[in-house]
Amino acid sequence: MPASKPASRLEGLAYLLLILTTLFWGGNFVVGRAVHADIPPLALAWWRWLVALVVILPFVVKPLWQARSVIRQHWPLLALMSLLGVTGFNTLVYLGLQTLPASNAILLLSACPLFILAFSWLLFREKVNLLQTLGMLTSLLGIWVLVSRGDLLDLFNQLGEGGGNLWILSAVICWALYSALLRRRPAGLPGMAFFGLTVILGWLFLTPFYLYEHWVLERSLTLNTTSLLSIGYVALFASIAAFLFWNKGVEVLTPNRAGYFIHLIPVWGILLASIFLQERLEGFHWTGMAFIFSGIWLATFLGRKRGS
Repeated sequence: MPASKPASRLEGLAYLLLILTTLFWGGNFVVGRAVHADIPPLALAWWRWLVALVVILPFVVKPLWQARSVIRQHWPLLALMSLLGVTGFNTLVYLGLQTLPASNAILLLSACPLFILAFSWLLFREKVNLLQTLGMLTSLLGIWVLVSRGDLLDLFNQLGEGGGNLWILSAVICWALYSALLRRRPAGLPGMAFFGLTVILGWLFLTPFYLYEHWVLERSLTLNTTSLLSIGYVALFASIAAFLFWNKGVEVLTPNRAGYFIHLIPVWGILLASIFLQERLEGFHWTGMAFIFSGIWLATFLGRKRGS
């Protein structure tokens, strides 16, 4: 009995850390939307990862040096994952939030587990049963409802009018592919070293696009209280703290149990968007959400039970 108390306390801490992680990630969408008119999207992404890099660099230099042979051996894969997870995902999200309400973007993101399932099947031939397939199709119907704003015949007009849907869907695909590739992460590369390397490479890949936005498009960042607080939040909370909290939660609860907490991101995001951005959900939001979460339930809960 005495040994169970520390274990239960550790699990309680893990739950708290995972809840905070999803809160930070949900808040990232709200911040990105709130400052879309004041901070250029590439500038927000570039400064976010620069600040995060400055903070973590003292802690990752030694692990990266110790793992240099592993990094050289797996360089192409690590570069691709950095491009997808750091450069691509976050930048595409901020580009989408220039014109798309945060609630729409968050709901589209909630279908990410289904895209991960699809990439796992395509790349690694992970078995997908009938319920999981049905779940993917159901969630895709939910995405269709969201993108078309409830008019299912108006899908291509909505995609083509610059409403941000294509940017967010591209971000979802980037993150899903990155997540599927995580199973190929080199075993000899510790978690903190892997995170540090992806931040370094992702920031370097992002730099030319940031310079293009700054010098060619002439969209520059104005340093003021709003921009500093926004960059500080997305760098310290949505990047570093969320990563560390997520890792600890996964370590204590195992990936399968921790993975269900991902579904809290749209809950937090929509709540924060309604409070800080005065965004309200319409009928097509609820319909799309119902299809997406029904698909997730079919694929991740019923589908895994049936497949086990």
